[in-house]
Formats: sequence, C-alpha cells, structure tokens
Amino acid sequence: MDMSQENSLSYYIAVVVVILMAIGTVFVFSASANVGFDIELQHFYDLPSLRQIIFFPLAILIMFLFARLDYHKLQLGNDLKKSPAVWLLATSVVLLMLVLVPKFGTEINQARRWFHINLGFMKLSFQPSELAKWATLFFMVGFCFKYKDEMHLFKKRFLPAISVMAIPVGLIIIEDFGTAALITILSVMVLLIGGANWRHVLAPAPIGVLAFIGAIIAAPHRVQRLAAFWNPEKWADTVAYQANQSLIALGSGGLFGKGIGCGVSKYGHLPEDTTDFIFAIIGEEMGFVGTLAVISLFIVFVWLGIKVVKNCRDEYGKFLAAAIVMTIGVQAALNIGVVTVVLPTKGLPLPFVSAGGTSMLLTAAAVGILLNIAKQIVPKSEPVAASVSSAAAKFQMQLIDHKEVLESLERQAAELSESDELFEREYAQVQEQMTEYRNEHDKQIPPLNAVKKPLKRNAGEPLDTQELAELSGIAKRLAGK
Repeated sequence: MDMSQENSLSYYIAVVVVILMAIGTVFVFSASANVGFDIELQHFYDLPSLRQIIFFPLAILIMFLFARLDYHKLQLGNDLKKSPAVWLLATSVVLLMLVLVPKFGTEINQARRWFHINLGFMKLSFQPSELAKWATLFFMVGFCFKYKDEMHLFKKRFLPAISVMAIPVGLIIIEDFGTAALITILSVMVLLIGGANWRHVLAPAPIGVLAFIGAIIAAPHRVQRLAAFWNPEKWADTVAYQANQSLIALGSGGLFGKGIGCGVSKYGHLPEDTTDFIFAIIGEEMGFVGTLAVISLFIVFVWLGIKVVKNCRDEYGKFLAAAIVMTIGVQAALNIGVVTVVLPTKGLPLPFVSAGGTSMLLTAAAVGILLNIAKQIVPKSEPVAASVSSAAAKFQMQLIDHKEVLESLERQAAELSESDELFEREYAQVQEQMTEYRNEHDKQIPPLNAVKKPLKRNAGEPLDTQELAELSGIAKRLAGK
C-alpha cells in the first residue's frame, strides 16, 4: 500500500494486522512440526501449517477487497428484507441449526461445531459460530443506529434486540460456551453504547445468568473445567493438564525464548498448540519479549481503532468501527487470559494468529470494513511545500482584501471630514440668524409687556382715559417698527 495514495491511519492498521498474521503463520508452522514431519503434496491441505500458508495471503486479499466496499450497505434500511446484515444473520442461524444435525455437522473434541466439505483434492472446514459472531454484531450495530432515539424504550426496542441476539447465542451455547459468552458480552456492550438504559440490561440479567449456569451444568466437561480452574493441582493430570502445560511452555521460554522451532511443548505435550494455545508456543520459543511484542501489537491495533472512532464524522461509521475494534480487542484479551490461566479454558482463538481459516478470513473481512471507515474520515494529506504555498497564497489574498478595505475606509473618512467642514459653516450661519432673531425678539418684549399691564383688569371693566392713551402710544410705536 502506498502511503501517498491511501490514508495513513488505515495504512498503519493494515500493517499491524499483516504483522500479526505473519507471526501467526510462522508459529503455526513451527507448532505443527514434529520428529516425523513429512510433507506429502497430495495431503498438503490436511496439515494446519500448510493450510495457514494459504490462508495468510488469502486473508490479506479479502481484507483489501472489503476495504473497497461501502460500509453503509450494512445499515438497516426501511425494508429489512433488503439489508445484507439481516440476510447474514439469517444465514448464520440456519447454518447453526444445520451444524447440530449429525448428518451435516462434524464432531471434534466432543463438540459439533464444524462443517467438513470434501472437494476431492482437499477438505474444507467451516465454523458457523464465527460467522454468527460477526453477523450478530453487525445486526446489533445496525439496529441500535436505526433506532438510536428509541433504544431507551424497553418493550419497543431493547427487548426485540435482546430477543434477536438470543437466537444465535442459544444455538451456539449448545456446543460452544466460550463463543456464546463472547457474543453476549459484545452485544450488551453494543446496546449500552447505542443508548440502551443500563437498568434494562440488568433486568433480564438473572434469566441470562440462569441460562448460562444451566448450560454449564448440562455439560459435565464444563463443570470439570471450572473445578480445575479453582483447584488445578487436583486436576493436573486430567482437565487442568492443558492449562498446566501452557504455563510450563510460557515459563520455560524465559526472557528471550528457546528460538523459533526449538520448543518442545508442540511434541504432544500441549494440546491445541496451533489454535487456542498458540500464544504459549510464542512464549516458549520467543520468551517474554515475544509475548510482549504480540500484546503490544494488539494494543497498537486497539489504539489506532480508537483514533478511527474518535475522528470519524459519520455516526454509523463511528459505531461500527467501535464494535469491530472492541470485538477483536476483547477476544484477544480473553484468549491471552486463558493461555496464562487467568481465566478458565475456553475455545476462543487468538485473532489473526491462531490456525483456522474461518476465524482468520472473517476477521480479515471485518478489518477491511474498519479500513474502509478509516480511509473516509481524514482527507488525504498534501505535501508540506504545497500546503505552505497554499497557505501563503491565501494569506496574500487576505492582505489584498484588507488593503482594499483600508483604502475604502480612508476615502469615507475624507468625505466625512469635508462634510464636517461644510456642517460647521452652515452651523455658523444658523447661529448668526438665531442671534439676529433673538435680538429682534428682545426689542419686542418691552412693548408687549406694556400691553399686558393695562389688560390685567377685571373682565368687563372699562378703560380709563390714561390707559387708553398708553395703548394708543404703544400701538403707534409697534406700527412704527
């Protein structure tokens, strides 16, 4: 991938994922080796290590193909029958029912979880619970986003969402307790992120707990696993054997490990060394440094995924990216917890690393969707020189605009100054006119006062001779004016 053509954030996510896949391919090949190791081309696909060599480039191809698909197609539209997420979930439910039928499903290690398809030159295996995990997750995200303003309603929205989730979980828990528990945890987290009331989550919790307890009691090997987890010494040679061998492999690796291909746990000591317990093989052959490197890569992946969620402007893309990152991060943490005996033994693979085509290919497709989201949230970066040149040009245009505004203001100020001078001349003329009028007014006040004096008498009283003479004199003066 060329960084000049692709978004840098999606580039780094892809690099981290490819490195994890490469590590998985190397150590699956190492864990598959034994003293009688002999490659027969006609049975090439029967060997886990050689199958992984095929899955590795195929997973990369699927990842980049899904990175080119529009993730908005997974949204739930007005017509649910046309939604890919609904069809994906319905297909996974049908496959989960078929795998339980002995005629179709294959039982391995006391669990009927796989379809085996014989093509003559190779045998393909498919685990429908992996498809159901992602299908349920995509449906829950789409449902919560479609009804984001109503998810606080218990009967109308929350209860239907839980009911749909319970269908695949109920079918998976019959044969795969770990995946069923993982889907339940992830679905509840999606509901809470989607706006569901935490009180509504707690309401059906007792029923869910009783259902899981019933599933544990119904399967004796699950009860034994829990007993071995709490008392490993008692079950060291039976149920707790795998967990103890895992700790031995991790401890014997020391700081830098025994070297790639030099481990001994793979020689029949550690069951499931290529799948659920591949992390123990890494610890034995690469030591604490190797395990720390793998954990660091998952931490970097989660950190980059959080950056995608944080910077994404599309609400659905933000929600979907959070669900994908959360799923991979939680599953990786659970697998490492099981291998280090922090958690009871569960059949959960380590994403990108454990052997298994179904898990790797479907997880790669989910990462492809994450890359598609990442590539659309941040515009492609320009070269520094071009950015500086563009900024300088914008600044120059702003200077020109400011200069024009300043010149316009100066012209307006000059016009106002001229107007002020004109106003002052007109004001002086008005003042002169007012002064003349005031002087004229003052000259007329004494005669008027003289007129008022004789008039201040009772109504109807006749004027005497002197008053008539005064009025006659005033009238002559006013006429003379």
